[in-house]
Amino acid sequence: MHQLFIDFKKAYDSIRREAFYNILIEFGIPKKLIRLIKMCLTETYSRVRVGKNLSEMFPIRNGLKQGDDLSPLFFNFALGYAINRVQVIQDGLILNGTLQLLVYADEVNTLGGSVHTIEENTDALVVAAKDIGLEVNAVKSKYMVYVSGSECRARSECED
Repeated sequence: MHQLFIDFKKAYDSIRREAFYNILIEFGIPKKLIRLIKMCLTETYSRVRVGKNLSEMFPIRNGLKQGDDLSPLFFNFALGYAINRVQVIQDGLILNGTLQLLVYADEVNTLGGSVHTIEENTDALVVAAKDIGLEVNAVKSKYMVYVSGSECRARSECED
């Protein structure tokens, strides 16, 4: 079994808001609720504190609010959209009749029976994620192969 653990760079900060609003429409969220969400995310500003110094305010045009109770739910909609696009298009390791993409917070574990399957699914996920502003963090993403009861961190450590 081949696995790729995918981590996204600055996941909450990267979501393109216009794409996010379209995703909410696609999921059937009522337009009135989408307008309220827009009101909460529009014209947001931030400051940076370094020691005792506080920067001038600057606008935030992308991303979800850090610490907002609704942000994890909003992020789930965005990532769910990308994952749905992969599941509709690609093949992978099928268990209980479903494609195996395991998701927790902003990380995705893609499982497959071959390197080729992992590559195809990852490529599809990268394209779908890029549409909403997400970028894969290659440094934190890890590939692993499970062979006959042993674990391998890199393909070169495993027998085919």
